[in-house]
Amino acid sequence: MKGFKEFLLRGNVIDLAVAVVIGAAFTNIVNAFVKGVINPIIGVFGTKDLAAYASCLKGPCTMDGAGNVTSGIYILWGLVLAALVQFLITAAVVYFALIVPMKRYMASRKTAAEATVEAEEKEVALLTEIRDALVRQG
Repeated sequence: MKGFKEFLLRGNVIDLAVAVVIGAAFTNIVNAFVKGVINPIIGVFGTKDLAAYASCLKGPCTMDGAGNVTSGIYILWGLVLAALVQFLITAAVVYFALIVPMKRYMASRKTAAEATVEAEEKEVALLTEIRDALVRQG
């Protein structure tokens, strides 16, 4: 059981867990936040969907009602910007909800282990003094 606990608390396992969480668990929450909060804020400047921002490279450029390119060449930079915003929000949540508490836990665990080692060293030193005193008496 001790080996399993050490395996789980190793840095590699924590990093892997964080990567999985970033990739999967917060996707729906972040998507909802971007669609429900960020996109309406961006909508003040033009469109309600950040992903709809695009630039026409070669025209004439037209899109149908569903946002599909029907002619021309578009660069959909809004789509990239939306993905970047989603990633930054996800990374911030993971950092503050998982990484910071784990670092604090690991630091407190390390401090407790150091305190135990110091106590053992003091105990050994005290027992050595007692032994030497008994040797001098006897």
